[in-house]
Amino acid sequence: ALIEAFYRKTGCLVIINTSFNVRGEPIVCTPREAFTCFMRTHMDYLCMGHFLLDKKAQKPWKDEFDWQKEFELD
Repeated sequence: ALIEAFYRKTGCLVIINTSFNVRGEPIVCTPREAFTCFMRTHMDYLCMGHFLLDKKAQKPWKDEFDWQKEFELD
C-alpha cells in the first residue's frame, strides 16, 4: 500500500530505505543531527514528523570545519 500511494503521488515506483548518515559518520540520532546531515549533503528535502524542509528554502549552510574530514571512511 505504501509504494502504491507513493506512486500515485510521485509517478515513481521506487522507494529506498537506507541509513540516515554519510559514509563514515554515525547514523543520525537527533533532529539537530538530521538537519546538519541534510544541509551538508545533496539531499533536496528532509521530512521529520509533520515537517517537510526544502533545501532551497533554507539559509546557506556554513561549517566551521571540513565535515568530510571529521570522520574516517570505513
